[in-house]
Amino acid sequence: MDRVALRWPGSFYFCGEMDILIPHTALFTLLNDAVRRYNTPDFIQNDPISVPHRFSRLQDREITGFWAATLAWGQRKTIIQSANRLVELMDGAPYDFIVHHQEQDRARFLDFKHRTFQATDTLWFLEFFQQYYRSHNSLEHAFARHLRPGDATVENALRGFHHDFFDHPYAPERTRKHVATPERGSTCKRLNMFLRWMVRRDDAGVDFGLWKNIRPSQLLIPLDVHVERVARQLGLLHRKQTDWQAVLELTGRLRTFDPDDPVKYDFALFGLGVLEQRPF
Repeated sequence: MDRVALRWPGSFYFCGEMDILIPHTALFTLLNDAVRRYNTPDFIQNDPISVPHRFSRLQDREITGFWAATLAWGQRKTIIQSANRLVELMDGAPYDFIVHHQEQDRARFLDFKHRTFQATDTLWFLEFFQQYYRSHNSLEHAFARHLRPGDATVENALRGFHHDFFDHPYAPERTRKHVATPERGSTCKRLNMFLRWMVRRDDAGVDFGLWKNIRPSQLLIPLDVHVERVARQLGLLHRKQTDWQAVLELTGRLRTFDPDDPVKYDFALFGLGVLEQRPF
């Protein structure tokens, strides 16, 4: 059977590793069971989302959430440690520090680094946040203002945010690799994860659901290596390249299971992948 030529939409999915056809209803059940298993408060402790969960104030959650998501590559333990270190450098009060700190206060960040995220990047994040929050109440506006009526996804929000983030003559070129954009074909995994945290809302208590001007139905799957591997095993992703089109393909297929909240299946695919459980 040609794996790429799988009928879509249809009642079966071809599982490449197992060489079997998976009924649509069986996959629906498997994914929803996994969501219920992993979308629980127990998920928080070992995930970068634990960092914004330390706070109750909207702006503190936005600042720490954006930064934790930006640093989210590598081991989760290390990501959390780095993000918490940034919280310490901001005196444990991110929003107050961002708005009120002086130029000399930035010296303490010069030794901060996380993999390829270096001091130059840290200083630009501080500059952007300070300028932004001195004139805006929420980071939601920076994304939502770029959406157009009828937009089915957050693609335009991501494009527009990237332009705004670097709309300054002194914005460092090297920092662009840390704030992705669909214009370059990136999966935008970290930004999509941050938007999931801010936008998705349910009774599970993991995602915050703080933003109201972006709909959960517009969110796109954060495509990391674990999600990609399990999605391919389950026949949900066929595009060979791991790029923006792959994100659109996978999210489109997840919408057939829940058109209003397709990204809830991030819990299922990521959970199955990280814990190395065989879907079958």
